[in-house]
Amino acid sequence: MSRHAHQHAPHTHGHDHAACISDALAAAETHCSNTGAKLTPIRRRVLELIWQSHKPAGAYDLLAQLGGDGQKVAPPTVYRALDFLVEQGLVHRVESLNAFIGCTAPGHAVQQEIFICRQCGTATEINDPELGTRIQQDARALGFQVERQTIEVVGVCRDCRAL
Repeated sequence: MSRHAHQHAPHTHGHDHAACISDALAAAETHCSNTGAKLTPIRRRVLELIWQSHKPAGAYDLLAQLGGDGQKVAPPTVYRALDFLVEQGLVHRVESLNAFIGCTAPGHAVQQEIFICRQCGTATEINDPELGTRIQQDARALGFQVERQTIEVVGVCRDCRAL
């Protein structure tokens, strides 16, 4: 079974945070260039802010951070940027928290499993093809058309359990 995982955690051992942000922005630029989507400066900045915390970020948190940058940005601008980033598969919405995390594999948008630590707030994205296949099989048996799937699992991460 091949699974793609990335932990959004500032305290992950050996994590090069600057490289992580740089890699995410480069991947986003490549993805947008390949698809013809426009990664405007505000969309890029919102994506960068989402990747900076490694914890799910809410729209109003992002708005406050943009204001702290000296930018005067209205809430609809942030929501439009978030809609674009979700549509492009560059971020995922964490439904239970009404917040967003960066996507580790831009463009795979339909399926994700997110593990959320209730103690430190970190989020880990896993893409399990076998689970996706099982869900698609169940959906076909029901005559159901899957548009997107997000499974959120809440618990305690390895780092917090070790404390």
